[in-house]
Amino acid sequence: MSDERDIRRGAHAADDGDDTAATARPSGKRSARRTRTASSQVDTGTVATLDRPSRKATKTDRAERKKSGNPFKRLIKFLREVIAELRKVIWPNRKQMVTYTSVVLVFVIFMVAFISGLDLAFIKGVNWLFG
Repeated sequence: MSDERDIRRGAHAADDGDDTAATARPSGKRSARRTRTASSQVDTGTVATLDRPSRKATKTDRAERKKSGNPFKRLIKFLREVIAELRKVIWPNRKQMVTYTSVVLVFVIFMVAFISGLDLAFIKGVNWLFG
């Protein structure tokens, strides 16, 4: 396992002597932390509190957002994006759907019976206590 990590970090050269293949691979989400300068980390103490430049919204930006085009074009763009996202969904097959539906129905029936039983018990208790 440590060998794989070393290869990813470029510690071992490839068979042909060219280690660009080992170092060209992305190293993960934490790689951005390593590229920051040490002075920015020393100033703030942690990576989470780094100073980031803030962008102030100008009047032209606000005006562009208000009049961002034809509402029909925006609706068509929205529908196209919805369809694109729905294509990414992994839909369950028939057997999975029947299984999921039956599990949900059994759970709902159990919870209705449980809550009804508690309600009946509280009604009987209140009637016994206050007569």
